[in-house]
Amino acid sequence: MRSYLGMIGIICVAVIAVVLLALPASAEKQFTNLANKKKFEIKRGFSKEANECIECHLKKMPGVVEAWKSSKMAHAGVSCYDCHVVEKSSPMASQCEGLKGKKTYISPMVSSKTCSRCHPEEVDQFLKSGHAELAGAPVIDKAKFQTLMYKHEGAESLGVKKGSPANRAARATGCQMCHGTKVELGPDNKPINETWPGGVGTRYPDGSIGTCTVCHTRHSFSIVESRKPEACASCHLGPDHPNIEIYLESKHGQIYLTQGDEWNWDSAPDTWEPGDYTAPTCATCHMSGIGDLATTHNVNERLKWDLVHPRSEIRKNERGNGEKGDKLMRKVCANCHGKTHTDVQRRNLDNAVALYNTYFDGAVKMEKDLKAKGLLKKDPWKDGFLELKYYLWHHTGRRARQGAAMGAPDYAHWHGFFQIFQVYKDMEDIYNWRIKNKKIEDLSTVMSPGPM
Repeated sequence: MRSYLGMIGIICVAVIAVVLLALPASAEKQFTNLANKKKFEIKRGFSKEANECIECHLKKMPGVVEAWKSSKMAHAGVSCYDCHVVEKSSPMASQCEGLKGKKTYISPMVSSKTCSRCHPEEVDQFLKSGHAELAGAPVIDKAKFQTLMYKHEGAESLGVKKGSPANRAARATGCQMCHGTKVELGPDNKPINETWPGGVGTRYPDGSIGTCTVCHTRHSFSIVESRKPEACASCHLGPDHPNIEIYLESKHGQIYLTQGDEWNWDSAPDTWEPGDYTAPTCATCHMSGIGDLATTHNVNERLKWDLVHPRSEIRKNERGNGEKGDKLMRKVCANCHGKTHTDVQRRNLDNAVALYNTYFDGAVKMEKDLKAKGLLKKDPWKDGFLELKYYLWHHTGRRARQGAAMGAPDYAHWHGFFQIFQVYKDMEDIYNWRIKNKKIEDLSTVMSPGPM
């Protein structure tokens, strides 16, 4: 059996004997900090407890150790012991089989709170972003989302018992893997009911929020990986927010696909600048240090518009400062584009938002009129008008706005505004029929999952 101590856990001791008498008088004055020093000693390596963890996991989970071994964490002397060990009093404290009978307690769950020990500024930025508490809010806090996950998707309406494993499946395999959820613990302080692992906005029993390893995948924690668009693609994709598809259609994405293999991906933070790459990735625009902008883990900082919710508004309060965000994003663009080019792109986005809001405002006006006349069903998912309104916002409307924001004409047009006007016309027909006949049509003519 190969010993891991032979690979990396070697304690290196460098001894430098300093004999001041052997130094010339000028050197003695120059190196006054060496006065009375007999030796200068540097020790590197892992503690006995850390090495025990490494040796055990090398046998039982070699893939994890191999990923960690090649990481900068390992090279910096950060081991599994440093991140996973918790106080016995922690609500997440438990013991693996290798620790039974010992005084060491660990948790398989590592939140942003742990990461903040070494990365306080990054975690502080992250906690102010839409990737933290706001990300988990739909799954954890929103009553409508709870109804969607359990009553409808989880088939409670078909007789599946609420809270049963089958009822939890839609949430556990889908929603929480991007949004995060609230971790529940069993008697042994280990997670239950498939509430862990979860996405970026996961809330932990010790009160901490956020999972850094969503982007910096454990246990290699690669900065290279987090800078590539694929890191964002596991959540930002699909019919409702096809950001990776939008990016790859854009000119930025075309350059990445054809030249990205030649780029320098591992420069230090705030030194990864144009020249290392010839087109931006998601990280470049939204997070990375570029020009006179410093690296940030607050993905809201450089955004002007809220392009996610039913009506687009300039960001404010917990969602950022949209006016400031516009200025910061323009600074990003200025590293590669002239003012004329940037002004056109930003103006196109503003105009696209105004166009989308016109459609949405019209839909809201029709909905209010139908509601006042009692011409809406109690179950919105059985009401053709309301179902179309959902797709107008959540699918086609998002695609149009985000396609315009990131330079993807097919998503702005064919997947966006072309389908928006079709959806709107169908909504008008349903509205006019109900107003004329003073009743709701017997069956919805909308075919789920709606326009794609």
